[in-house]
Amino acid sequence: MNGTRRAFLGTAAAGLAAAGLASTAGTAHAAESGRVHGGHHGHGHGHGHGHDRRKRKIPRSGIGMHLYTMRSILETEFEGTLEQLADIGYATVGVSGRFGRNATQIRQVLDDVGLKAVLEHVGYGIVAGTGLQQAIADVHTLGGEWVVVPSLPTQMHTPAGYREAAAAMNRAGRAAVESGLGPVLFHNHDADHKVVEGEVLYDILLNETDPEYVGFELDVYWAAKGGADPRQLFVDEGPRFPALHVKDMAPNGDFADVGSGVLDFAEMFETAHRGGVRQWLVEHDSPKDPIATARNSYRHLSRLRY
Repeated sequence: MNGTRRAFLGTAAAGLAAAGLASTAGTAHAAESGRVHGGHHGHGHGHGHGHDRRKRKIPRSGIGMHLYTMRSILETEFEGTLEQLADIGYATVGVSGRFGRNATQIRQVLDDVGLKAVLEHVGYGIVAGTGLQQAIADVHTLGGEWVVVPSLPTQMHTPAGYREAAAAMNRAGRAAVESGLGPVLFHNHDADHKVVEGEVLYDILLNETDPEYVGFELDVYWAAKGGADPRQLFVDEGPRFPALHVKDMAPNGDFADVGSGVLDFAEMFETAHRGGVRQWLVEHDSPKDPIATARNSYRHLSRLRY
């Protein structure tokens, strides 16, 4: 568990510094220099990597915004908000909520402003139930690739519940793939990484879903908060993570604009190619100024070298 903290939480992992995390020194430097200077001056820091190692860059087509971040202003300024995201430089969005519109109307606005939807979050009850075919049709209409289960009902947070969910997502994923979409993806929170009755719940989904039909939209903030190691997941599980929620963590554990917190994204993303990552979707659950968050986060991801 502390491995995650060692790799990604740098100096600001309050209290953990005392736990003898000697290897944080390099990461801490990367966290500070990268965060303070917008990320592009600190390439070579952290775990002894030379400057020349930080060559990779996220393609512009891979930088997106998960629209949950923007929900407070999408309510009243739907078209204008999406236009601003495109102007900032975002290429893609993850759809979360419809704001009184259907999939066809959302697609029209996205086309008008030059954004592409890559996925939509759809409740577990719909994906596991009779609403699945409509959800699949809607993602086709949106022009996206993935139906995403955002969470499991609290009462399912047991090994038996996760086994039930794994079976349901295998069935749903098969239907999605047969329709021409990608696999159904599961989006994690910190509770998914808990040990319950001797089993890590998330591992049940990793182990008992068919990689052809089920993948994962890894929320790196919740993974780190839950004690998982995104960098290692990419290595151990292979290309099952086509999309990420890129969310930063403030020193006190709250949400932060990407690049302003303590997660070491350069370190984390070094193995992202092994995880099959194609979409880096910015998310902040409670931004004070969503457009400022969008600007700050895009700037950091567009300059990041990993």
